[in-house]
Amino acid sequence: MNQLCIRVLDIVFSIIGLIVSLPVLFLLLIVGWFYTRSPVFRQRRVGRDQKSFTLVKFRTMRKDTAHVATHLAAESSVTPFGRFLRRTKLDELPQLWNVLKGDMSLVGPRPCLESQHELIEARNKLSVFSVRPGITGLAQVNDIDMSTPELLAETDAKMIASFSVKHYFYLIFLTLTGKGAGDRIRK
Repeated sequence: MNQLCIRVLDIVFSIIGLIVSLPVLFLLLIVGWFYTRSPVFRQRRVGRDQKSFTLVKFRTMRKDTAHVATHLAAESSVTPFGRFLRRTKLDELPQLWNVLKGDMSLVGPRPCLESQHELIEARNKLSVFSVRPGITGLAQVNDIDMSTPELLAETDAKMIASFSVKHYFYLIFLTLTGKGAGDRIRK
């Protein structure tokens, strides 16, 4: 019942979020076009039951940046507009589409790249792939990123073990009020 309730909340909030943010999405698309000529970024990620899906975000890095985990990318690859998007977390808005489609939830473990074998192995051991990945979660609000795969997997498992509708709203609240900084970029 808890998972069904969460899925219903995800659908309702993603529809509302997409409708309400439509003018902002459109504006960010236009501004992003001037910086990269390709404002939307698509990347294969590992989802629930280790099934791959295509994650959609606003592009924050130059188009020629290698497809690596954020903590492995150079800070110089982030565009000035990308810095703004990351700081405000607006680069995540298009992921509401992934939530609506059922690839993701608003709250869950951050979806990793298919090439992050150490993190995939750590998450497998702790059954983290039993739930949909999320836009935000316990690790994100505590500034734990993918550069520490064991700690991230342990934090994800801890969140899953104690997850409830109340916890869902609490983590969304923390995210909306600015808690957490997202994945760090290599200096």
